[in-house]
Amino acid sequence: MRGSSRGAAATVQEAFDAALSGGVDRSGLAEDLFAITSVVDGNASLRRALADPSGEPAAKRALAERLFGGKVGDGAIGLVALAAEQRWADERDFSDTLESTAVSSLLARAEAEGRIDDVEDQLFRFERIVAGDTALRDTLSSRNTDGEGKAGVVATLLEGKAHPETVRLAQQAVRVPRGRRLDRVLAAYLDLAAKRRDELTALVTVASALTEQQAARLRTQLETMYGKSVSLQTVVDPHVLGGIRVQVGDEVMDGTISRRIDQARRHVTGN
Repeated sequence: MRGSSRGAAATVQEAFDAALSGGVDRSGLAEDLFAITSVVDGNASLRRALADPSGEPAAKRALAERLFGGKVGDGAIGLVALAAEQRWADERDFSDTLESTAVSSLLARAEAEGRIDDVEDQLFRFERIVAGDTALRDTLSSRNTDGEGKAGVVATLLEGKAHPETVRLAQQAVRVPRGRRLDRVLAAYLDLAAKRRDELTALVTVASALTEQQAARLRTQLETMYGKSVSLQTVVDPHVLGGIRVQVGDEVMDGTISRRIDQARRHVTGN
């Protein structure tokens, strides 16, 4: 997010945190915000009206309250009305913030139940399963497949294997990707989970599984580098041949043999 959108999103986050402290129904709030996001995304004129930085804040708030009043809970109305009052650098940031708050509300429920670590791990494993199965990936990513049908596939795949929050988030990701690739949607959800736990997540790609000692050393090194707790998500990929690739956010540290071979090839060929 750029400029004013960062401040606007921070204001919504503060109000959301206050709502959590006040005992709001976290699952209900998530569903309400997902519904509002869908309405806003589906109506460009409405999105512009609510996110217009030149609009009168009181008028935009009144519009949000008039549109959604009586249709969703008071907690969701309060948040969307507050969001409408803010100045957004890009109207997409408005709906992105609503969606992120909905996801965070489900994650907060998992946190309150003591299972947010499991939810994060289950979402990551789900993303890996989809990435490794071409037919499944095509089914869940296809724009020609009914959203409810895709959600049903997810429910069948995860039945009895994942927490309710994991299933709901995975279904949301396939049902309403909002123009993004499925892996990008799930990556955004995982980032929110890591922030919820005040941790960084390191995606570690290796040719063979790390031992407990190796994982512990790597985690310690990364925590020293970044100055905060780090969670490792490990992907075993024989194509890397050897070495290790670590990605934390947008930063990539690639020490794999395949990377060095590619660099050597480029040096020789000039490509």
